[in-house]
Amino acid sequence: RILFIASTYGEGDAPDAAAAFASQTMQAATPPLDGLRYAVLALGDSDYAHFCGFGRRLDEWLRQQGATPLFDRVEVDGGDPADLRHWQHHLGLLAGRADLPDWETPAYEAWRLAGRELLNPGSEGGPCYLLTLAPPASGAPVWLAGDIAEIGPRLARGGALQPHREYSIASLPADGVLQLLVRQMCKPDGTLGVGSGWLTHIAQPGDSIALRIRGNRNFHAPVDGRPMILIGNGTGLAGLRALIKARRAAGHERNWLVFGERHAAHDNFCGDEIAAWRKDGTLARVDSVYSRDQPGRRYVQHCLLEQAADVRAWIDEGAAIYVCGSLQGMAGGVDAALRDILGAERLQALQHDGRYRRDVY
Repeated sequence: RILFIASTYGEGDAPDAAAAFASQTMQAATPPLDGLRYAVLALGDSDYAHFCGFGRRLDEWLRQQGATPLFDRVEVDGGDPADLRHWQHHLGLLAGRADLPDWETPAYEAWRLAGRELLNPGSEGGPCYLLTLAPPASGAPVWLAGDIAEIGPRLARGGALQPHREYSIASLPADGVLQLLVRQMCKPDGTLGVGSGWLTHIAQPGDSIALRIRGNRNFHAPVDGRPMILIGNGTGLAGLRALIKARRAAGHERNWLVFGERHAAHDNFCGDEIAAWRKDGTLARVDSVYSRDQPGRRYVQHCLLEQAADVRAWIDEGAAIYVCGSLQGMAGGVDAALRDILGAERLQALQHDGRYRRDVY
């Protein structure tokens, strides 16, 4: 396993210390790197035309050689502390140490827990809640669909802040509130996860929630009306829900949702809302996949493979693919299915063009 920290020089070039590696190793016929797992932290400045150019090329080269990313590339714009916290967040998950102190504590604002609704009563999965947060007294900041909420959890009401946790935002500023989908996580010893325990159990309606919004450039909706295929599972519906809301507000109706959970009877998150969007044309197509409603396990990647001809047709029409949800299992399975459907070269071209984007964790 290797962690790469890659800066960019000039117009997307490798820095001097990596110039020989870029011009020789990355250009030569090298042995396959099938056994390598890696992550890239790309340092850059968005004022330059080729933002994070070398980091992006390094990431693409490693994928071409068969290496497997531990998590998606993290890009840092001008040393942005929020981007670096996101890198630390991934490293903490990788090391099983999400409790390590933040390198730089976010500048939180005080939001208020206004509501908490259990979405899956009777589910064999962990309880999943729709949380509604009212904005701070100073007024709600502006965010875009795809952005992230950094939460400062507490072990007890009135207790000290713990290292931040990240959640996809499930609403838009126009809704007047910020909403999250959070699954209550339970550790082997029976204690609740720090972030989910705070949001789903310890904090009570009316309590103050320390929250900071982090921009997530790579998961913003397309600016035009191109078709979208939105793929996710579990609480990954949060990020997809915000994107669908943004598309609806813009009048873009070529949207195909592929969503997976356990049982239709208990895990049909936001089902009435999705049905209404299907009825009014916001969603041109919905495929819900419930893994445990048949003898053999069936996941979203299986649905994609079954609908391969339609996936190719949508891509031929210019569609973008957005994936949100679990890194383990779902994201890898979806990526493998898309490679099978479209071919590795075409999928990489979609990624190059910003038409294949992921927010996975």
